[in-house]
Amino acid sequence: MPDRIVLLHSPLLGGLTWQAVAADLRGRGRAASAPSWPVLSSLTGDFYRSLVTALADELGESPAVVVAHSGAGALIPALESAWGGLRGVIFADAILPHPGRSWFDTAPPQLAESLRAGAEFGMLPSWDRWWPPGALERLVPDATSRDALIGELAALPLDYFAEPAPTIELAAPAAFLRLSGAYDEEARGATRQGWPVVSLPLHHLAMLTHPEAVASAIASLADRLEHTRG
Repeated sequence: MPDRIVLLHSPLLGGLTWQAVAADLRGRGRAASAPSWPVLSSLTGDFYRSLVTALADELGESPAVVVAHSGAGALIPALESAWGGLRGVIFADAILPHPGRSWFDTAPPQLAESLRAGAEFGMLPSWDRWWPPGALERLVPDATSRDALIGELAALPLDYFAEPAPTIELAAPAAFLRLSGAYDEEARGATRQGWPVVSLPLHHLAMLTHPEAVASAIASLADRLEHTRG
């Protein structure tokens, strides 16, 4: 029987991110779920530990291949350490693990500087306000879907982005799903490590607009990881 697939949204976004893909995977006969991380603004510090401990409790004992989108990629080694069920991971347009370094350490310097300058009382604007006017409308043209996405967003604690990731190396087999050109370098890094890589010429939020294509790629990569384990 194929592994259960757990779809993890970026901590900067909300649980809506993967709902359509999870439904599509279930329609293909796959066990799939899309749980939510705790809301970052509800945490007071020690973000990596707090996030992965809460999620590990929710995931239970049944093993799974985990799909990590965007910023969730950095959390996977800590999740593997906290939860014994990680069978493999698919990084979907995601940052790769960076043990010992913070999000700010790995972000483009201009973006990091801009965000720090825009912080108020230790909080950054919600993710949709990071981008130029019209950018989100181009990614998610459907107003209903876009409003639902924005409705889950909130201001973000600056300390989360400054906290170094735990010095834990990923042990599980991994693959990479490239959805946009913004993650070309991560896809090249995955290739250098010998991971399976699939590229879809879509965009960073393609799971909202093209769930069937994204689900098909995830199912294929999950099967390849299962065969890799032998």
